[in-house]
Amino acid sequence: MSLFKKIFSSQKKETLDKGLEKTKSSFFSKLSKAVAGKSKVDDDVLDNLEEVLVTSDVGVNTTLKVIDRIEARVAKDKYMGTEELNTILREEIASLLSETHVGEETDFGIPNTAKPHVIMVVGVNGVGKTTTIGKLAYQFKKQGLKVVLGAADTFRAAAIDQLEVWADRVAVPIVKQSMGSDPASVAFDTLSSAVTQDADVVIIDTAGRLHNKVNLMNELTKVKRVMQKVVGDAPHDVLLVLDGSTGQNAFEQAKEFTKATEVTSLAVTKLDGTAKGGVVIGISDQFQIPVKYIGVGEGIEDLQVFNKYEFVDSFFSGAS
Repeated sequence: MSLFKKIFSSQKKETLDKGLEKTKSSFFSKLSKAVAGKSKVDDDVLDNLEEVLVTSDVGVNTTLKVIDRIEARVAKDKYMGTEELNTILREEIASLLSETHVGEETDFGIPNTAKPHVIMVVGVNGVGKTTTIGKLAYQFKKQGLKVVLGAADTFRAAAIDQLEVWADRVAVPIVKQSMGSDPASVAFDTLSSAVTQDADVVIIDTAGRLHNKVNLMNELTKVKRVMQKVVGDAPHDVLLVLDGSTGQNAFEQAKEFTKATEVTSLAVTKLDGTAKGGVVIGISDQFQIPVKYIGVGEGIEDLQVFNKYEFVDSFFSGAS
């Protein structure tokens, strides 16, 4: 069994390495130009490094934190060679992520504090929200958990249809109503059904429109309130799905959704198709919300539990 686990985690790590390849290649190409011809870390190198981090979608605030930390180390060590920069960057990014990710999940699982464990999924259309729900359902089911899906994004018929396709594919029950139905009513029915079925996990999809933030806030608040009539402390997790390939736009979406509702965890998708993987570091730091899952490929197994150590290791692997 231990050998199987070892093989499986090495396969996962390989997928992660491959998924971050574009980000890593872009980042280290910029970094090598930033230190070209320099033997020590000085003000010029730090200015160039700042530009590298900002243009790699780490975000301005997080970049300034990283630069401040490196400046402090340069001042303390008096002389620091540019060949040490990768190691220092690696340590400081890991340290930043550690401030948000106190514990570390290694596999898909849920706390055993509530049954059913209710996850409300939020995010704008097109970020991979429904796909993330389907892949999550698959992973939870693989762990031997009983899963029920709720199609509370009743704004678009396509959203209901897409979730139903995933429910069929993963072979888990789905609760739905017709397009235009009250999302809170769908959520109520889903939780009622889940309690009756003695389900372990409920995943509720919600509408992903941001054009009217007041309506979004009211709708999500109502969905929560109605769910609590069935399960008193639901939802136990509000998962915001962000598309990593949109870079700074993902920051804006995170800002709006954290205003609209209390977001407790993040999933960052589509990292394999972009050079903007630095967004994971910036969003995690800026919003102080843990990244729980990352999407590093299109396959059903390519949604991974985010592990800060593996992420930083993959990000810097092969760097000289």
